[in-house]
Amino acid sequence: MDREHVPGLFFKIRKGTAMKTDREGSNIILIGMPGSGKSTIGVLLAKRMGMGFIDTDILIQSASGLLLYQMIEKDGIDAFIRYEEDVLRKLVCENCVIATGGSAVYGPEAMEHMARLGCRVYLDLPSEVIEGRLGNIITRGVVIREGETIEQLYEARAPLYEKYADVTVDGAGTPKEVVEAVCEAVGRYQK
Repeated sequence: MDREHVPGLFFKIRKGTAMKTDREGSNIILIGMPGSGKSTIGVLLAKRMGMGFIDTDILIQSASGLLLYQMIEKDGIDAFIRYEEDVLRKLVCENCVIATGGSAVYGPEAMEHMARLGCRVYLDLPSEVIEGRLGNIITRGVVIREGETIEQLYEARAPLYEKYADVTVDGAGTPKEVVEAVCEAVGRYQK
């Protein structure tokens, strides 16, 4: 991937790919670690682009009738990951910004479906920043194994985010800067 610079930020675009221009591929899908800003940036990006907004964590909670951490406590991490993948595989939308859960990348079929829905944007932040942003990871519903640290979780997931991302954007700027960087990167990806 090539790195292109935006003032104070960077983004990478996967070469040899082109965003679909049909209605199904009209979405922007945000992926990244918990605390990377997917929901916050997603709402702002949707407003900026005149698009709808979908938070898949909320879809999962609505479909299950449980909070994320309750699902994990009740059925375990592996069952949660399967449930999340199933919800994502069934998602049908157009012209939306989709904020996925941080564990969405554990579902390869879900990520393939997201690719058909649009451009997958990885909001990349260092693990130290992520750790500083996260509150109680249990009640937040973070898919993390007992004894695993945020650094270890980051090391395990970062290669998956990079694998599935069509575009990578540095999420360390202000929300406005990150939204502008996503717009710029997605615009270049579409060309």
